[in-house]
Amino acid sequence: MSASPSVLLPLSAIVTKLRAAGCVFAEDEAELLLSAARTPDELDAMVGRRVAGLPLEHVVGWAEFCGLRIAVDAGVFVPRPRTEFLVRHATTLARPDSVVLDLCCGSGAVGAALAATLGAAARPELYAADIDPAAVRCARRNLAGTGGLVFEGDLYDPLPAALRGRVDVLVANAPYVPTEAIALLPPEAREHEARVALDGGADGLDVQRRVTAEAPLWLAPGGSLLVETSERQAPLTAAAFAREGLVPRIVGCEDLDATVVIGTRPAA
Repeated sequence: MSASPSVLLPLSAIVTKLRAAGCVFAEDEAELLLSAARTPDELDAMVGRRVAGLPLEHVVGWAEFCGLRIAVDAGVFVPRPRTEFLVRHATTLARPDSVVLDLCCGSGAVGAALAATLGAAARPELYAADIDPAAVRCARRNLAGTGGLVFEGDLYDPLPAALRGRVDVLVANAPYVPTEAIALLPPEAREHEARVALDGGADGLDVQRRVTAEAPLWLAPGGSLLVETSERQAPLTAAAFAREGLVPRIVGCEDLDATVVIGTRPAA
């Protein structure tokens, strides 16, 4: 009979190590590591990786998002709680059998959450794409049970042409951190997540503008583009939507520190 992980490294010792490493939620993290480890050696290795600065989600291999366990491999962008606000609004716009496209999908968390929230009775026709091969591998695992298709490539480039003009809900959690602000991010993000998932260019809006420019070609009449951004950047994002013929509106959630810009293609 194998020893319990706690035999060699009790909870109090894990908490002490994590606190010394600067982990704010040391008690919660210690309990999670204990529950995830299968052997004392695995537990010791996991604690060591966390103390060294690896994001907790990369250590345990998953992140909680909208009540789901989303697989997150090393180097892949970890879905943030604020992005649940994006899912909430996308869900209100989806109808039974909607065509949903998740651009810059990362781990596929948004698509997976939308499929789970809408349920089997209104399961969307789901597509996703990302430029990062590691993220695409994660997304394919996370969307395996949804029937969704995940493509690897730059924004719309890898998508099937038959999807043009059919997308009802287009979600894009595109990178929006200005290049100079990358250095100010927490080490977990700055050092352990792919730069391509964080860097939005000089003003943070480079990728958003590229998403917006082609969105009208892919949206169905009455379809909507939803983009997560910051409160400061939102007016600029909304103006970009308007220039491309989308009708914009800005929504925010103070509790989650979340801002989403929604642009709708006129139905006429």
